[in-house]
Amino acid sequence: MNNTNAVAALAALAQDSRLAIFRLLVQNAPAGLTVGVIAEQLELPAPTLSFHLKTLAHAGLVSTLQEGRFVRCRAEMGRIDALIGFLTDNCCDGNPEICKPAATHE
Repeated sequence: MNNTNAVAALAALAQDSRLAIFRLLVQNAPAGLTVGVIAEQLELPAPTLSFHLKTLAHAGLVSTLQEGRFVRCRAEMGRIDALIGFLTDNCCDGNPEICKPAATHE
């Protein structure tokens, strides 16, 4: 991961619908979901969903796989792990064990 990749990933996630799509795919990892299920669960029209999926895929956060007439989307967990690692690299003056994130979410 480098600055350019990190900026692309963060920019892709910096939009409500894309963040919701990514979080839904993370919740359903590793199997992922078909495009139709994502659209149904998030109540997004197909063209809008397609646009957001393309942005997430371009950032390397989502992959797609054709399964017959369906397209399955999966969160690229390795990519998000790399992003988190990049953001926390050299944390706490090189002692990351002392600054682990809290278990609570805001």
